[in-house]
Amino acid sequence: MFRIPALLAPLLFLGANTAMAAESPAKPDGARLYAQRCSACHGADGSGGVGVPLALPAFLSSVDDAYLHKTVRLGRPGRVMPAFTQLTDAEVAAIVAHIRRWPGQKRPPTHSPLRIAGNAARGKTLYKRHCAACHGANGEGGHGTGVTLSRPRSAPILAPALNNPGFLAAASDTLIKTALLYGREGTPMRSFLEQGLKERDIDDIVAHVRAFEQLPPPSSARVLESESPVLMRESPYSIKQTVEKVQAAVGAANMRLIRVQTLDQGFVEEGKENQRQIIVYSCDFNFLNEALKVDPRVGLFLPCRITVVQQADKVLVMSINPKRLSRIFNNAELNEMCEQMHQIYLDILEETVL
Repeated sequence: MFRIPALLAPLLFLGANTAMAAESPAKPDGARLYAQRCSACHGADGSGGVGVPLALPAFLSSVDDAYLHKTVRLGRPGRVMPAFTQLTDAEVAAIVAHIRRWPGQKRPPTHSPLRIAGNAARGKTLYKRHCAACHGANGEGGHGTGVTLSRPRSAPILAPALNNPGFLAAASDTLIKTALLYGREGTPMRSFLEQGLKERDIDDIVAHVRAFEQLPPPSSARVLESESPVLMRESPYSIKQTVEKVQAAVGAANMRLIRVQTLDQGFVEEGKENQRQIIVYSCDFNFLNEALKVDPRVGLFLPCRITVVQQADKVLVMSINPKRLSRIFNNAELNEMCEQMHQIYLDILEETVL
């Protein structure tokens, strides 16, 4: 049976989050679960990183446990935050309880699930005037991830996407209204009352935001589908000829050749490398720069790698499937780049085996 080279392990590892061993359902450890599932993005102490900071007292004091529970369960499609559907309700509750033990927050509210009556048409005008600059004209949220490289340095955090299935399912009307009424200390979100709006105005904005549910999910909530984690073709040439053709195809794709090496170079004694497993490294540095601005995590898969493997009488040439990155990273802003890179990889593979 063909074995996928170790080169592709990071892709498969990132996709294996759902296969991690679960905590005992009898008494889940919230601190441990948070460390396993949340801290990489939100920080060990909730101070943020790729994900938004959670430990802001103004935030935790204004959201109820139902919101936190649904956010963990549903995530934010296309907005980095994954849906943790594999966790039990007890495990999610344990994570929420751990977050609630952070200092500085007041007793959390219990928001009413009832809808707020407002004029959505009037709210649309108010939203455009007071909200769109941060949250996007169509509620798509701020651009980039929480880390500095991919967001404006002037923005301490990213404005969340309001037009997102995960947010709209998790946030009640009263929760949204509370944020508008009082703002969020420690963020650019100011009290709308202090900005001169009336409660009626705020109700109308809430109605407009809730009306997003009646529309198809926006492109900012789209995650690319991919047929497999690996793109692969069988080469009619010898492994040496195939590697040479990969190098030529990389040049034709306007990518800079970085190096060619065996898969096990540096892991075995020099001179004993397996010459039947070769990696060709290349890069389009302008593309790399733009990709890192969108989501620094793509650095895990760069520079670009094409792997050539001889197995018995077959020579296989392969790469990761860039479309899978959109699903793994859950970042809709990567979609266009992932589709572009997917086509480049396909072109290189097809040119190689032509």
